[in-house]
Amino acid sequence: MIASERRSAKTRNILLLGGTGEASALAQALAARVDLSVTLSYAGRVAQPKAQPVAIRVGGFGGIAGLRDYLQAQAIDAVIDATHPFAAQMSANAVAACAGAGVPLVALERPAWQAMPADRWIDVADLEGAAEYLAQSEATPRNVFLAIGRLHLHHFARAPQHRYTVRLIDEPGEALPLPQVAVLIARGPFTMEGDAALMRERGIEMIVAKNSGGAGAFAKIAAARSLGLPVIMIARPDIPARARCESVAQVIAWLDHAAPSGGIPAQRGV
Repeated sequence: MIASERRSAKTRNILLLGGTGEASALAQALAARVDLSVTLSYAGRVAQPKAQPVAIRVGGFGGIAGLRDYLQAQAIDAVIDATHPFAAQMSANAVAACAGAGVPLVALERPAWQAMPADRWIDVADLEGAAEYLAQSEATPRNVFLAIGRLHLHHFARAPQHRYTVRLIDEPGEALPLPQVAVLIARGPFTMEGDAALMRERGIEMIVAKNSGGAGAFAKIAAARSLGLPVIMIARPDIPARARCESVAQVIAWLDHAAPSGGIPAQRGV
């Protein structure tokens, strides 16, 4: 067997479910590994995903069965779920599909934010709870910054009295389901100073945000803290139990405990 064939025999196929800054950082780290063949999968909700140093696929898998078939057809040795903490359906599908295909799975999951004494958080369980709070408890029209992305704006149609500001990565392809809405097109990372200036300029009085955790999306939370603004903070959804890591280094350590056959201890890095 020649050297290139020996290296190929040891190569493991890794599916990286992406969409976050952590996924991009992990892709950069894994691209340097000659023993790994990495495919980064995007859901396709951003028109122009960030360029990556690994293979890219865009689009869904067709539910649990479709993902399980993909894992088997592509001989995937391990799956890393580095999707957004609120991508609950994709994460649940990954747990079920990996279990069905016998493929090890680990999640790169950033810690949730914790309220500090200066924060004015209104904790709600989900998007419906946030919309209900604005509809019932905040009858007086306010300038509200909806920092929740495009797909969930329809929840807030039940509170049409407010004036909303929405920040999106891409121009919306259709009218947004809110009667009073201003759309800002921008791609992060953002800064606390920049977001504070934006909130002052727009006269923002309240923010709605998901508890995404991590540093990349924290600027708006820090800005709200500096301005003394209330934040309706949406809790993370429940996801089935799985092995978890909180850093790129922990994921790499998890991968490095794999046997040559691709069997990775399920609880490494938890």
